[in-house]
Amino acid sequence: MSHDAIVIGSGPNGLCAAIVLARAGHSVLVREGATTIGGSCRSEALTLPGFVHDTCATVQALAVASPLMRTLPLAEHGLELVHPPAPCAQPLDGGRAAVLERSVDATADSLGADGPAYRALLGPLVDHWDELAGDLLAPLGVPASPIKLARFGLRAIRSARALAESHFAGEPARALFAGMAAHSILPLEWLGTAAFGLVLAASAHAGGWPFARGGSQKLSNALASYLRSLGGEIVTGAPVETLEELPPAKAILCDLTPWQMLELAEFPPRYRRRLRGFRYGPGVFKVDWALDGPAPWANAGCARAGTVHLGGTFDELAESERACWRGEHARRPYVLYVQQTPWDETRAPAGKHTAWAYCHVPNGSTVDMTDAIEDQVERFAPGFRDRVLARHVMNTDAMQRHNPNLVGGDVTGGANLLSQLFARPVSMLNPYATPVKGVYMCSASTPPGGGVHGMCGYWAAKAALRRMGKQR
Repeated sequence: MSHDAIVIGSGPNGLCAAIVLARAGHSVLVREGATTIGGSCRSEALTLPGFVHDTCATVQALAVASPLMRTLPLAEHGLELVHPPAPCAQPLDGGRAAVLERSVDATADSLGADGPAYRALLGPLVDHWDELAGDLLAPLGVPASPIKLARFGLRAIRSARALAESHFAGEPARALFAGMAAHSILPLEWLGTAAFGLVLAASAHAGGWPFARGGSQKLSNALASYLRSLGGEIVTGAPVETLEELPPAKAILCDLTPWQMLELAEFPPRYRRRLRGFRYGPGVFKVDWALDGPAPWANAGCARAGTVHLGGTFDELAESERACWRGEHARRPYVLYVQQTPWDETRAPAGKHTAWAYCHVPNGSTVDMTDAIEDQVERFAPGFRDRVLARHVMNTDAMQRHNPNLVGGDVTGGANLLSQLFARPVSMLNPYATPVKGVYMCSASTPPGGGVHGMCGYWAAKAALRRMGKQR
């Protein structure tokens, strides 16, 4: 059976691209090389029977912010999002912690003298979040809200350090912002890192940082179910080695990164050189735990948060993020710790819990960071190791084997450098199109970049639809 469009890869971007094409009336086939759909949005039994672990993405902050995903009837296809009481916490030594609450005012009130500055910084972003999210999750072009975006950009272009030090006097507020900004996986002194802190903090207040009940696989399954209801077809265990093996189609959309694209098709020499020049960022080392109880946090506020950023002060986090760009492994790494089972009992047997954490490491690193990660957890949750029933670790090689898009363990589809934030994978008026007619990229290596939001697939599909309309 022939199809109007073929999508290679069933990650959130690939599935969203297929949904956009199917809703436009086109027949769509999704080819997935793995035996399970989802890409980096999958769940597996990694430790003990009855424990469900998310192999990569868990927190769906950008899914609820996505202009596409929030319009899809995913609840009708089995998706239920669970919101922890607080999106995020940043513990400090001595039993202290800064907790990001859903309310801007509540968060500001907890930050003492820095409260007014926090309220002034985040309040306007949250008030206009819907308009801003649409512009931020789009390629370069004419923004829908140019004045609001310009005001955001004046702060966002700064380094996280410059913004934090100019707005906050106390360590709790500075550390809280550092934990957000470090999701950039860049040194916090680099320009543009403030944008990540602002976007993630605003998204936490505006929409929360939920996760899918039963595991992230539920989100992928809901997207797939909705696609099938539109007539789309998905085939798993069907890797694509070259474009020549595919049947004729009006459009081929690739949820792949640049280096994989080089294996897939014969592009003109200049375009191949530009793809080869695409830069991947640091990787991650990840640990999943089956636990006999929840983490025994020294500060009770951390027990209310779905995500806990571990690393102490702003300076400590900044040093950790500089280290992996120097090719080094931080002794006290910045650790992202995620706990779901206090609010989603379906992920573990009764009375038991799951959690995972990862730290940033040099791209391609095979160094075992288990002890360094658990030391950081113990630092803020004394007695944590006593609750570990089993653990599963993945270094950067294992991450890439799990999902070939995670080149060298890079979970964002390419370094978040200013030069690559919008010119992904190369600088072109249409960054999704390739020199091969009808072939497009729709992965996180295209704008707007990493995260479970599906907007890379959305915009790539829109580009393909414009061409397919001309063919008609």
